[in-house]
Amino acid sequence: MGMTRTADTTLQGVVLMLAFCVIAPLLDVAAKLAAENGMPVGQITAARFVVQTALMLPVVVWMGLTIRLSPRALAFTSLRALFLLVSTYAFVSGIQVMPIADALAIVFVEPFILLILGRLIFGDQVGPRRIAACAVGFVGALLVIQPSLAAFGLVALWPLATAVLFAFYMLVTRAISAWMHPVSMQFHTSWTGVLLCLPVMILADGSGIPSLDPIWPQGWNWLWLFGVGFWAAVSHMSMTYALKFAPSATLAPLHYSEIVTAVILGYLIFGDFPNAMTWAGIAVIVSSGLYVIHRERLAARAKAKAPPQAATALTEAL
Repeated sequence: MGMTRTADTTLQGVVLMLAFCVIAPLLDVAAKLAAENGMPVGQITAARFVVQTALMLPVVVWMGLTIRLSPRALAFTSLRALFLLVSTYAFVSGIQVMPIADALAIVFVEPFILLILGRLIFGDQVGPRRIAACAVGFVGALLVIQPSLAAFGLVALWPLATAVLFAFYMLVTRAISAWMHPVSMQFHTSWTGVLLCLPVMILADGSGIPSLDPIWPQGWNWLWLFGVGFWAAVSHMSMTYALKFAPSATLAPLHYSEIVTAVILGYLIFGDFPNAMTWAGIAVIVSSGLYVIHRERLAARAKAKAPPQAATALTEAL
């Protein structure tokens, strides 16, 4: 039986979403610390899935969820894991040299990419105002990317690749969320991600490829690698239950508060602080994103209140 959302559960959802925004950047911090201490990007990425699988298995067993997958579910979950794996690899590659806040700001163009892909793949109705907001959001991304390109070179484009790949990840999530429990989805994505990582790690062993050739962790690197998987598991569980307790339309604007945590942690731990152009880009991206969320809300209300044909016309206009 589904849970009825009330003012109390909505408050729980908001608190859990804010918890996600505080916890998620800790994953990025752990990944950056591991990378700066010589751990290959591929090994950091694999650690996320290995640790997350180990942490999620007891949760799945405790909740009595099935660990069996149909061929169809396995195919979709493997595709979801592949997109998450490559997007994680791209992001860690970026923050290896870039400030976390700069990289995260670029990744925040993902909702705009998702909106466009939803129109192209699912035929979602997207009005001209939301398209304009997407264009403005991409301009904001360029404001962040431009100084990063000058300072770090083409590595500054890795977070943009993350945004594109994560948008595809979200589309697959959307396709299977109707028939798979979110906790099961997270667990199965983790272990299928491990199966995708391991052959690469085995083949790359001794290859001399800096980003893939695994090495034996030393000292604090054990903690950083564990932290990547631990904070990934905790943050995504927080988001999963936030969406259970509160509507996504209520929670979506809160996601942008993650940039605040990223700036604070980046400054305190790495001494990084966004420059004026980066702040301008962040402001443009966040403002455009909030506008898109606002238009989505209006479109949803119009579709709910109007007759089918009129609802379609209103959605297109918005």
